[in-house]
Amino acid sequence: MYFMTYEWLKNILTPEGKSVSDLSVPRILFAGGLAGIFNWAVAIPPDVLKSRFQTAPEGKYPNGFRDVLRELIREEGIASLYKGFTAVMIRAFPANAACFLGFEVAMKFLNWIAPSL
Repeated sequence: MYFMTYEWLKNILTPEGKSVSDLSVPRILFAGGLAGIFNWAVAIPPDVLKSRFQTAPEGKYPNGFRDVLRELIREEGIASLYKGFTAVMIRAFPANAACFLGFEVAMKFLNWIAPSL
């Protein structure tokens, strides 16, 4: 989903008649940042479950993630699956924008070194 969203956004942000490979740095940053936000909007609930499971005493959740999910919803409600949402979203945009810019720079460099690969 992460790369799919990034590629979709790059296509949307590419001006008519231009190539996706000629996308400007600000547009790459924007596409990468939004791809990170979309990714984390979906990934936060499983990440919260994983964190609860990992930090629980051994044997607390004999049925694994199902037990974690049941207890979390019963004791804290469905919104508890989105704990840390604000912090994750504040970090998601700049971190993923930089990540995808690095990816694009690396790909251009590799294509320059070995264009036939």
